[in-house]
Order: sequence, then C-alpha cells, then structure tokens
Amino acid sequence: MITLSGIIGSGKSSLTAILANELGTKAFFEPVEDNPVLPLFYKGNEIAANKRAAGDKEATNPYAYLLQTYFLNRRFKMIKEAMQDDNNILDRSIYEDELFMKMNTDMGNATQVEYQIYKSLLKNMMEELPYAAKKKSPDLMITIKVSYETMIKRITKRGRKFELIQNDPSLAEYYKQLLGYYDDWMNQYNVSPLLVIDGDKYDFVGNDNDRVAVLETIEERLLELNKLTPEMVAKMNKRHTGSL
Repeated sequence: MITLSGIIGSGKSSLTAILANELGTKAFFEPVEDNPVLPLFYKGNEIAANKRAAGDKEATNPYAYLLQTYFLNRRFKMIKEAMQDDNNILDRSIYEDELFMKMNTDMGNATQVEYQIYKSLLKNMMEELPYAAKKKSPDLMITIKVSYETMIKRITKRGRKFELIQNDPSLAEYYKQLLGYYDDWMNQYNVSPLLVIDGDKYDFVGNDNDRVAVLETIEERLLELNKLTPEMVAKMNKRHTGSL
C-alpha cells in the first residue's frame, strides 16, 4: 500500500491517479467536493481572524474541530478499505491528520480541550487499525514538497472559491504556516519509509519527461523495499521509454 501526502495543491490526487494507472491498482481519493464542512471552515477562519483583529483574543473557528473529526472519520474508513487488498494507493492518509489540528490549535482556531479530545480519538483509532485491516502501516509514504508560489499557482488553477486568497486574504498566512508544519511533519514521520518528491522541479501532470522521472524514482524505491521485482521495474521503464 502506498499513501500520498502533501499540502493543498501539491498534486497528490494527480500523482495518485498516475500511480494507480502505472501499477494497475485501485486509487482511493479523499472526498472534497462533497464535504459539507470545508466551506464552513474557511469562512470560520475569516470570522475568527476578524474577531481577533478587533480585540477578541480568544476567538476560535467554530468549525475547526468539526472539520478535523470529519476528515479523521473519513480517512479512517478509507484506509481500512484500502488495506483490505494489496497494492492500493491513497491520495491522503490518517498519518498526517494531526498536523492540521495542531496548527489550528496553535493559531487559536481550536481550543486546547478540543485538541486533546481529538488526539485521544486519533490514538484510539490508530490502536484499532491493525485489527481492522491487513497492514499496520503503509509500505511507502510519498510526500510532494512544493513552495508557496507553486501551491498558490495550482490552487488558483483548480479554482475552488473557498481556497482562493483573492476571496479571503487571510488564507495567505494560513497557507504559509501550513508549509512550515508540513516541513516539521516530514522530519518527524517514522511510521514507514518516506520518499520526498520535489513538486517544484517536476511537473508530473503536464510534462511527460517529468512524469517518467517521478515514476521511475518511485519504482526504484519500491524495488529497494522489495515491493517490486527487477523484472517488473525493467518492464515499466521500457514502457516509459516507448511512450515518449
């Protein structure tokens, strides 16, 4: 099982689809379009920021805890399903979930009480995961690291209104802080092998050569981990060369 991670707009869903097609397996995508809480959360960030600017230092986002428990529940369900069979790929996983709640708490969008309740719930879920699925952890975690400029460019291209800094200028600071939290998360992650892809350097969606380079990097890492055979990698590389 492979899991993807990375900040908003890094290309997780695109690379998940590319990998699933390459390996002939199933992709599991985090639901966003049908998420009833996400637009409320972004609106709540704006409300909380305005209240703090007006002097209410204890103002929180009323939807931060709700959003994170919503995501936690969906990600737990998704990873259980993905772990039932071999070779599945997830575009987001439960393993990076806490960084969002921690950041929202540090920013004042959630309370310490909410954070502690969330962490207790997450701990209980992680303890149950080995019993609910075949695997205890992913075979490989792939994280796509991008700069603020690349992230904003891709968010703008995607065009979800509640993600655009043009509609909510306070998101600029939120996104910049989130990049820092992801750096900390990458340095501390130890649940499984981790492979970092440079999302600024490689346009694996729009450039065929970049896509091949990223796929071959991933396949070589899976070979090192004994998750692919040399014959499988050679066959895939031959197909890459022939497609250019």
